[in-house]
Amino acid sequence: MEPQWIASVGIDIGTSTTKMIVSRLKLVRTSGALSLPRYDIAQRELIYASPIYSTPLLGEDEVDAERIWAILAEEYERAGVRPEELKSGAVIITGETATKANARRIVHLLAERSGDFVVATAGADLEGLLAGKGAGADRRSLEVRGAVANIDIGGGTANAAVFYRGKAVGTVTYHIGGRLIELNAGGTVTSVSPSIRPWLEAAGYRLEPGHTVSYALLEDLCRAMSLAMLDDLAGMTAPEERDAVRKLTLGAPLPQVPPIEEWTISGGIGRLMEEAKPQSLAEAARHGDIGPLLAHTLKACAARYPIRLAVPAQTVRATVIGAGMQSTEISGATVHLDPSLLPIRNLPVCKLELSLSLLEQPASLAAAVGQTMQSGAALFERDASPPFALAVAGLEHCGYASLQRLADRLSESFAAYFPDSRVMVVVCDTDIAKALGQSLEKRLKERTKVVCIDQIKVEHGDYIDLGEPIAGIMIPVVVKTLAFHGREGDRR
Repeated sequence: MEPQWIASVGIDIGTSTTKMIVSRLKLVRTSGALSLPRYDIAQRELIYASPIYSTPLLGEDEVDAERIWAILAEEYERAGVRPEELKSGAVIITGETATKANARRIVHLLAERSGDFVVATAGADLEGLLAGKGAGADRRSLEVRGAVANIDIGGGTANAAVFYRGKAVGTVTYHIGGRLIELNAGGTVTSVSPSIRPWLEAAGYRLEPGHTVSYALLEDLCRAMSLAMLDDLAGMTAPEERDAVRKLTLGAPLPQVPPIEEWTISGGIGRLMEEAKPQSLAEAARHGDIGPLLAHTLKACAARYPIRLAVPAQTVRATVIGAGMQSTEISGATVHLDPSLLPIRNLPVCKLELSLSLLEQPASLAAAVGQTMQSGAALFERDASPPFALAVAGLEHCGYASLQRLADRLSESFAAYFPDSRVMVVVCDTDIAKALGQSLEKRLKERTKVVCIDQIKVEHGDYIDLGEPIAGIMIPVVVKTLAFHGREGDRR
């Protein structure tokens, strides 16, 4: 098959700004003529980037969906693409905007209008992961052969993702952003976000709308906020400061990761770091918030650590580029499916770890499969079609007899736990999808259809989206890693 290009879109609706990019992805065969066909995304090109718009709101608690769609419709026209031409991509709602009353409805509505396989995503950990890829931290970690962290800071949150030798190994989100505290040129505070209040109180700051603050106070506050975050990322938080840092953290803390060798700062705050430092209160409040002062205080603080502060590949567009250019993978060496079942969106993943030795032990295999199915039945709707995607991992080389034993156990257990489900989805990380899918469907007969794909690595707790086949054989897949959970206090 000749190389094929598909169009992809990324849309980021953030606390302060909304932007869109259009890219194209080059699909090529990466296996030899005598091997099973394997396809990959060999090239990603940015072909259009929209201006950066202020995110339109109807009020403090509601996003203006129609205004956002009007912006996007105009940008599609400028980019010279129609939604029906787009075959992959993502709409992501980020920062404080994700907490708005109509956020979930808005992001799904925009995804449905934006293309054939444009998926709706949200979540701080995913935002950090996409921004890290858009900023180039994953590629940079391959170059330095060590750990690189990207910190994406917008109006409402700071989303950090750590990459080690090209792989994401941890994410963490902080209540740090330019618009969490708003003020006018005279230093009068006009708004304090509820998300930052617990940390302000723990750190000894008393800030309320109507209070007048000085440049020195704001700089001191931004410095304390920056050091708390950077200490946490560097593993240098003093015991007496841990409680305050927990109040600054949204969700789970950073899990244990290798020592960070380099960090970059993207997002709106990353862009403001490129501008001149504000010298007065009026200059600091030129956007009506603490963003400019936070940016330069953070830049100065980062220089104190034995960690290189590097320049990211992208700043303010890092998240939207990650969503539009880095969110899609390709399955297609061996697949078994009915195309009419696709697309399937927002499908949770349960993982089944196997080994060749386990396949030779019928009782142990049955127990492992049953435990995974039981977990899926407890977490997800039993009559959903499909209820979840079963990730089968650990089978480097699987013979015919072993594969048939696996198909026996999977079909029996799925039928027992999900008797009313009409679709079973299996994701393999090796090239056994066609044989396994055919074996499963033979056993499940007409009652349940099987979608079985390969070459995709996922983890328990991920979500995936399966698109319609491209050229009849390739399946675009978006893997949405929503979190990298770690135990409280689990550090390096």
